[in-house]
Amino acid sequence: MLGRWVPVVSLFLAMLLWASSFIALKIAFEFYDPMVVIFGRMFIAAICFIFFLKYLMRFQYQKGDWRLLLLMVISEPCLYFLFEAHALQNTSAAQAGMITSMAPLLVGLGALYFLKEKLQKEVWVGFLVAVVGAIWLSLSGDETEHAPNPLLGNFLELCAMVCATGYTLCLKHLSQRYSTWFLTALQAFCGTFFFLPFLPFSGEGAVWHIGWELDGVLAILYLGTLINIGAYGLYNLGVSKIKAAEASAYINLIPVFTLLMAYLILHETFNIQQMCASVLVLGGVFLSQRKASVKVEAVNATVV
Repeated sequence: MLGRWVPVVSLFLAMLLWASSFIALKIAFEFYDPMVVIFGRMFIAAICFIFFLKYLMRFQYQKGDWRLLLLMVISEPCLYFLFEAHALQNTSAAQAGMITSMAPLLVGLGALYFLKEKLQKEVWVGFLVAVVGAIWLSLSGDETEHAPNPLLGNFLELCAMVCATGYTLCLKHLSQRYSTWFLTALQAFCGTFFFLPFLPFSGEGAVWHIGWELDGVLAILYLGTLINIGAYGLYNLGVSKIKAAEASAYINLIPVFTLLMAYLILHETFNIQQMCASVLVLGGVFLSQRKASVKVEAVNATVV
């Protein structure tokens, strides 16, 4: 009975942490160039994982797995964080969080194309409604201090969600043979090496020229530990236990958590049109999944 609650609690906590990451990124970007922030969080996570390497190197490699492993890390963290970093420079944390609600629909479309899973009519209608809502949300956004270019920022966040879809599909397949924490560590190490060459082109220049701003440093430490290790580890654990489509449904919690945190911490607000557009996005997502029952299934998987 206890095992049935493991993926539920893991995914719920992962969504809560991921929602907070939008706030932490916004704070970190006030002090440091996006590439410095992204590299910093990856480097911190990689350093933490070094102490547990001997426990992580337990997996059953199969010929050809390198392709899926490569596609997974390219999708996320590499491309995903490139898109998201620039997205949050142009849109608000609240709007970016709202765009993430489209991830379950994108996972469903990915499963249709790659896994040949059929989608019901309600899913297609819901997808169309959510897309219309996302476009409306972006077009109705006012240029503010938190969102200087919401149209571009929301589009980049949508591109990040496409990358997250590829990551989820690869992760579900790989988690049958690989520890969820090994896959999380692999993301951290690959992300560190991927973003390292971007540092000389950041606004700060050389790493040793970067100033130490307490709020910015604390935000990066939070991202590297509780998000890169905690949130991703919990999400990977949840995906290894239930279907990918069911796990992605929990992403619908992110907009709710993000809206609340953005209002309380960053004092971000929506105008009337954006509120209506947000309802349309969430309504489309709900419509697409109203017949889906989120039931937890225990799956035999090797988990550290």
